Amino acid sequence: MLTKWFECVDPENQQDAITEAANLLKEGQVVAFPTETVYGLGANALNPEAVARIYEAKGRPSRNPIIVHVASASAAQEIAANWPPAALSLAEAFWPGPLTLVLPRHSCIPDIVTGGGNTVGIRVPAHPVARALLTALDCPIAAPSANRSNHISPTRAEHVAADLAGRIPLILDGGPCKGGLESTVISLVTPIPLLLRLGLIEPEQIEQVIGPILISSTNISSSATLPSPGMMSRHYAPETTLLLTEDDQIETLLALLRQRGGNPTHLELPDDHETCAAHLYEILREADASGATHIVTSLPPAEGRWMAVRDRLLRAATPGQDL
Repeated sequence: MLTKWFECVDPENQQDAITEAANLLKEGQVVAFPTETVYGLGANALNPEAVARIYEAKGRPSRNPIIVHVASASAAQEIAANWPPAALSLAEAFWPGPLTLVLPRHSCIPDIVTGGGNTVGIRVPAHPVARALLTALDCPIAAPSANRSNHISPTRAEHVAADLAGRIPLILDGGPCKGGLESTVISLVTPIPLLLRLGLIEPEQIEQVIGPILISSTNISSSATLPSPGMMSRHYAPETTLLLTEDDQIETLLALLRQRGGNPTHLELPDDHETCAAHLYEILREADASGATHIVTSLPPAEGRWMAVRDRLLRAATPGQDL
C-alpha cells in the first residue's frame, strides 16, 4: 500500500488535505492525524469493519479498547448511555483537551471499539487538525496512537511513517505534538471515580473539579478485557533494552554494561516536567535508533507533575532483566 503524506499545519488553509482524509474515513479506511497528545490512527467509530483496519495496521490486541474522539460534549453524550454530573463538570473544565472520560457505552458503539466491554472512552481533542477532521467527517473517530502495538507512541509524522508506512493510506502531518503523552483516562462508572491512565491532566486538577478520586494501580497482562488503553504492564516500549536506575547508580550501571561487552547509552531527561513529557517519546525513539545495546535512565520522582512520565518509563522498561 502506498502511504500518502499531506502537510496540514494550518487546516483552515489546507482544506484539500482534510477533505482527502475525511473521504478516506467515509470509505471505511484509516488515517493518521495529529492531536495535542500524540498522533492517532483514526477510523469511523460507528463502522466495525473500518475499526478492524486499525487493529490490523497496528497489530493491536482485540481486547484493548480504543478511545473515541468527538467534536463536542453534546456529541459525546450521543455515544454514552449515561452522562453523570461529574462528566458535565469535567467536560466543562478540560474539553477540548487531553482528558478521556470512560462512561457506559451507547448501543451505537460497536463491540470492536470497546474490546467487548460495556464502557467507552470519549474525549474532545483540542488540536486544530483533529477538530477540522471531526467536523468534515461529522461522526465520531475511534483512534489509538498511530504506532505498532506496544511500541513508542508517535509525536511526529515521521514517527508514524517509521511504524506504519505501507500499512495505512494517509498521514496528515500537523507538526510535532505539543503535549507528548497520551490523555489522562478516568472512569466515571465506579462509585468513586477511578483514574485508569495517568496523563497530561494531573489527578489533583481533576479532584479540584469533582472531589476525591482513586488511582488504579493495576497492570493488566492477562487476557481480561481492558477498561482503558495504556494499562498493559509492558507498553510504549523501545526495541532496545531500557533499564531504569537511581541517579547515583547511572555511571556504575553503564560501566558494568560496557564491561560485559555492551554499548549502552545514557538517556538524560529534561529537568522540566512539561518539556520532558513533550519530548519523552521523541528522545526514546532517537535512543532506540542509535545502535546502543541498552538505554539507561533514571526514574523521575513519584509525585504529581512527574507521575505520567514515570508511568510511561516503568511500562517501557525491560522487566526482569538479568544483568
